[in-house]
Formats: sequence, C-alpha cells, structure tokens
Amino acid sequence: MEALALYKKRYKVQVRDIDFTGKMKLSSLFLYFQDIAGIHAENLGMGRALMEKNNSLWVLARARVDILRYPKWKEEITIETWPQEPNRLEFMRDFYVKDSSGNILAKAVSVWVVIDEKTRRLKRAESIFPMHLSTIKERAIDCKLGRLKPEGKLNKVYKRKVRYSDIDINEHLNNAKYVDFIMDAFTIEEHKKHLVRSIEINYSKEALPGEDISFYTDRSQVDDNIIYMEGINEANGELKFKAQIIFEKNRLMEE
Repeated sequence: MEALALYKKRYKVQVRDIDFTGKMKLSSLFLYFQDIAGIHAENLGMGRALMEKNNSLWVLARARVDILRYPKWKEEITIETWPQEPNRLEFMRDFYVKDSSGNILAKAVSVWVVIDEKTRRLKRAESIFPMHLSTIKERAIDCKLGRLKPEGKLNKVYKRKVRYSDIDINEHLNNAKYVDFIMDAFTIEEHKKHLVRSIEINYSKEALPGEDISFYTDRSQVDDNIIYMEGINEANGELKFKAQIIFEKNRLMEE
C-alpha cells in the first residue's frame, strides 16, 4: 500500500455520536480523530503492530479543536489528516473535518508521543520510526499548544472515578473520555445556553482505573467566554489534565 502524506476517510454521524441537540459530541469528534490517526499510522508503517514489537504505545499529549459548525446526526463528513515534521519526542498531526460540499466544519492540531509500554516513560521517536516521512507544512490551526494556566481562583465542581467503560486498549482513561468528563462538569442548562467553539487540552498524566479525579474550574474569564479547567487526583496530588474551553452564548439551538 502506498504511504500517503494526506489521508482521508468518510464517516456518517451515528446516533451514538450525538448529544441531546442532535449534534455531534466533542468526545465523538476526538474518537473519529483517534480512529483516522490510527489508520493513517498503519498506512505510514507506524501502526500498532510495530508499536507492539517495540513495546511502545502512542499517546495523545496535547490537542486543540476549533468548531465552525457541529456535524449533525446522519450527516456525511470527511476527515482529512496529515503529519508535520516530527522532532525527537513529538509527532504533530493536524485534521480538517469537512461536509459533503467540502466546507470546513472543524479543524484540529495535536501532539502525540511514544511511551514505553511497561515503564510508561517517553521514548525517542527515531528509536522506532524512520525519520523520513512525507509531510505537509500546512497547519490546520496556527497556534502553539501547551501553555494553559488558570488566571483566577479554582473551584471544585465534582469528582469522578475512572471505571471500566472509560479505559481503552492502553489501559488508561481514553483521550476522548477526558472530553466527556470535562463536558459533564457543566449542567444541562449551561449546555442549552452555551456552545463550545474551541477546546484545548494538555494531557499531563495517565488516569488509571480506580483513580478518583477531582475537577476544578476557573471562571474568572467567563465574561470573555473562556473557562479554564483541570483534573487532579487529590490522593497523590497528580495533575491529570489542563483544559481551556471557549464558548458562545445563546447559539446552541440556532444552528
């Protein structure tokens, strides 16, 4: 199979992918990204078989997704993905989500790392992969990831235990489940009145089965439509993630 610099896949939005408004959940979009990233990695010779041979795992470290319009139930969409030039420890991968007419619905940038399956420590990319990938220089979003911090007081919203249905094949909380947990920190009324336009997440530490994660929000910038959130295991003080959500008011039912 020919290795492709740009990989495309068509999807039809299923009922399992939507929320009560009939639009795609953010977590579903993350799952689609995870799916196509894995398929493209296989196409590039960097898939799960090679990872297992080297006792390694792909892990999403950082991501940002900007939504122009949410895909709707039964809508057919195309997701495009392409890698950037990797460095020693990080692989950058970008995404476009397009409708059937080719209009961009969402765009995303992400950073992936390779960890040792047993020690969970970072591994240098060149120890596993050839560093001569075909890449595309275009960026889906022109931004730098990883500089999230609270601007005001953090207030505890709720606590949640990582359970069976939350973990993936790597035996940790799936990157899309973090998004579900984040969205669950807001009430249904808040979801009715506000629409998330952008989310950026830094995945700091693995969240493992049985861990209790406490969720804190900083709403000091809410007048600018920005909410900061982080998740902490209070038993050991580990920061699990940091996130920034940008939203719009009173648009949820209008699209």
